[in-house]
Amino acid sequence: MSSSLVLRRLVLGAFMITMLVWIGAVTAADLNPTPLNPSAITIKLPKDINWIESPSGSANAVVVGDPNKPGFYAVLTKWHAGHMSRPHFHANDRYITVLSGTWWVGTGTHYNYDTTTPVPAGSFVTHYGKQIHYDGSKEGDAVLLIMGEGPATSTPAEEK
Repeated sequence: MSSSLVLRRLVLGAFMITMLVWIGAVTAADLNPTPLNPSAITIKLPKDINWIESPSGSANAVVVGDPNKPGFYAVLTKWHAGHMSRPHFHANDRYITVLSGTWWVGTGTHYNYDTTTPVPAGSFVTHYGKQIHYDGSKEGDAVLLIMGEGPATSTPAEEK
């Protein structure tokens, strides 16, 4: 068999596998028959993340720990377009990475939608404990990874 024929077959085979993966007919597990050791690593694919919608205009998915209990937690939060929280504070520091969209933030007890600051995807923000802020999304969803020490409380602090 000529080397050009072998090369064409390899390229065709790689193309076929790529197309099967792309259309979803083949998964990563099909291509790697050796399973990962679950005591060494776990993977949660997007389809396996349990998002819980809130009637207030956001969705949350706990990915590590339990924010209602003492200890480290990590939560994915999706602020839906047009939803903003009211001034509030948290007991503990929170560390936030904006994964997608633009997150809008403001500080102080007086809520003012027009003076919020845009925080683009890729940004890292620290919300300091007991400091008043409000936040959300103006246009398009914004997805955040929020990490901190629980319990994660939220106390309203709006000026009346």
